[in-house]
Amino acid sequence: MKPILSFPVSSLLKRHGELTEKLSRDSDKTVFERLQREFEAAHSSQTQEIFLDGEQWNDGLLATIRERVHMEAERKAIQLQGDTAAMPNLPFLEKITYRVGNKMICCLDGARIGVQYETSYAGEPCEVFHCVLESKSFLEKMIVLEHTIPFFLPIREVENDYLSSNAMKFIDHVGDLLQAYVDRREQVRLIKELYGNQIGELYCSLPYNMVEFVLADFDCKVTVSLRYGNLVSTLPSGVSVLAWPMQQSKKLRTGVAPINKKEILGNQLIPSRLFPPAFADIVLSMPQALKEIFSEQNA
Repeated sequence: MKPILSFPVSSLLKRHGELTEKLSRDSDKTVFERLQREFEAAHSSQTQEIFLDGEQWNDGLLATIRERVHMEAERKAIQLQGDTAAMPNLPFLEKITYRVGNKMICCLDGARIGVQYETSYAGEPCEVFHCVLESKSFLEKMIVLEHTIPFFLPIREVENDYLSSNAMKFIDHVGDLLQAYVDRREQVRLIKELYGNQIGELYCSLPYNMVEFVLADFDCKVTVSLRYGNLVSTLPSGVSVLAWPMQQSKKLRTGVAPINKKEILGNQLIPSRLFPPAFADIVLSMPQALKEIFSEQNA
């Protein structure tokens, strides 16, 4: 019986990643640098910084922030018009920056709310991402005006699902998406650094929710495919392992008596599913896992 082969998506994913990165690199960099300067200016001009816990971060606070940005926009519009008589009716507003978890929320010019996401991995800081929300008036729903979130994360879908009905949930969910993406990416980077000599090839989808690599340090070719249940997952929900014999085993090439492939792989190659807790466990436990799996098939 011929071995069961996985769908050859690895080369397509690699090419797709290279093209999309090339097309978006320059424009994304320009937007990031501009927003980064604006967020830094807003933070440096603050008069107060408030750290929020879970209960303090709620819809009421977000409504207060929305009210503040519209009042400030109205104040600046009156100043531009030179209507000094209307100025006393507008109270002075402190410039406050709010921090909740890995998010910094601040008021930007033009009735906009800025959210800066600060990601990390293993306690070390990683990238910073921005999302700017805007509404024409306090009564109108907010929209995502611009952002520096990677294009392959579903920001517009999350906007449609949450922003008009629950802006706080939208802000939190985007933060979860970004942190999970960074976690998955850094796990892949770490496994390449620690176990690169055992990995022959490694391919990933852009959001790292699909990872495939080949383990080369065995007498059989082993392809491991990892799938994640959703984009906020940091651990794989399913791992498929496909193994089949090489044309010549290592022992045969070194002049030692060839191993009995039937004893290792049985009469046919059957993909097996594992559920390890992390990438490292996949690599470290693979020899024993293969031995146990194919022993059961022989039995």
